[in-house]
Amino acid sequence: MLKMFVAAAAITAGSFLNAYAAEKPTVVLVHGAFADASSWNSVITRLEKDGYPVVAVANPLRSVTSDGDYVRKVVAGLKTDVVLVGHSYGGSVINEAAADSANVKSLVFVAAFAPDVGETAVALSGKFPGSTLAPTLD
Repeated sequence: MLKMFVAAAAITAGSFLNAYAAEKPTVVLVHGAFADASSWNSVITRLEKDGYPVVAVANPLRSVTSDGDYVRKVVAGLKTDVVLVGHSYGGSVINEAAADSANVKSLVFVAAFAPDVGETAVALSGKFPGSTLAPTLD
């Protein structure tokens, strides 16, 4: 009887933990203009250690609109709740990608552009003193 109870408890606990793990959102990481997806490697390790599914998107770096569309398609293919994380230029991309993406539950901007509606990265970079973006692009 005790063996049956222990087995039932183990199955129930396993089912509970699997259900809990399935509730964690997929974290989608989007790099900036002067990086690639491998720049997130240490972040990926930490998130996976905590049980989060993680995708580091290879941002094509074509334009905010096309990059956002690309990330939106990646997100749509996940079929899970998603937390979009962007660094630098990737902030503009996740902002674009989140539009009309029902499974995106939150956005995280890591030292990133966080544009208002209709605002561009170029406009943001000139909005406050100290930006080094324009000289970098020359």
